[in-house]
Amino acid sequence: MTEKKAAIRVGTSGYSFEDWRGEFYPETIQKGKMLDHYVKFFPTVEINSTYYRIPHPAVMANIVKKAPPQFDFMVKVPQSFTHRRTNLDKDAVAFKEALKPFEESGKLSGLLAQFPYSFKYSADGLDYIAICRNAVAPNPLFVEFRHTGWVNRDMYDRLKAEKIGYVCVDEPQLPGLLKPDLFTTTETAYLRLHGRNSAKWWDGGPLRYDYSYSEEELNRWKEKLMKITDKVKSIYVFFNNCHRGQAVNNAREFMHMLNLPEAS
Repeated sequence: MTEKKAAIRVGTSGYSFEDWRGEFYPETIQKGKMLDHYVKFFPTVEINSTYYRIPHPAVMANIVKKAPPQFDFMVKVPQSFTHRRTNLDKDAVAFKEALKPFEESGKLSGLLAQFPYSFKYSADGLDYIAICRNAVAPNPLFVEFRHTGWVNRDMYDRLKAEKIGYVCVDEPQLPGLLKPDLFTTTETAYLRLHGRNSAKWWDGGPLRYDYSYSEEELNRWKEKLMKITDKVKSIYVFFNNCHRGQAVNNAREFMHMLNLPEAS
C-alpha cells in the first residue's frame, strides 16, 4: 500500500492590494470584487486585515460567500495577541464572533499568530503561546517567530505537545532572523515566503516585501517540500512578497512547478 501524499495548497498573504491593479487585477476592478477574481486562480488565502482591526461578523460572512466550496482561509489573529499582548480576553471574544462565518462554512483551516522580532524566546513566552492557543480553541493555531532564539528543542517539544503549528519562513538572512528551514510540529506544514530584501527589511513598510523569487530559489523550496509530503497531511504555502503583485506571480509559478492546477 502506497503512502498518501500531503495536499499542497498555495496562496498569498492577503489579496486586497491596490498596487496589484494592472499586475494581477484589471485596472478598473472594484475593491469588493477582488476576491471574486482571486478565487479563480488560488485555492486558499491568508486574511491579514484582522491583525489591524477585528471586523464585524457580517463583513466576514460576505468574504466567505465569495469563496467556492473547496476554497479555505487562514486568518491572522489580532495584534493584541502578538504585539501588544494586552486585552486578550476582550479581543478573544470579539475575534471568535468574527470567525463564526468561517467556522460555520467549514472553510477555516487555521489561525496565524505572527510574533514580532522583539518577542524573544523565554519559558514565559512559551506559556503565553499556550494561552493564545486556548483563547482561540478549538481552531488550530500556527505561530510564526521572527527571532532565531525561538528555534530550539524546548520550543519544538512544547508546540508539538500542545498541538500548535510552527510556521517556517523564507526571509533575508540577516543576524537574528530565522534560517530557511522546513519542519513541522503538527500534521500541517506551513510556509510563508516574505522575500529576501535585506536592504529594506529593517525599514518596515511595503518595500520590505519588494522581492521576486528566482526559479532557482523556488526550486529549492520545491525540493524541501517534496521531502515531507509523506510525513504530513497537508502543506500550506503563502507568498507575502506582496509589493506590486510579486506574490501572485511567484505563487502561480510555484503552483506550475508543483503541477498544481489553478482554481479555475
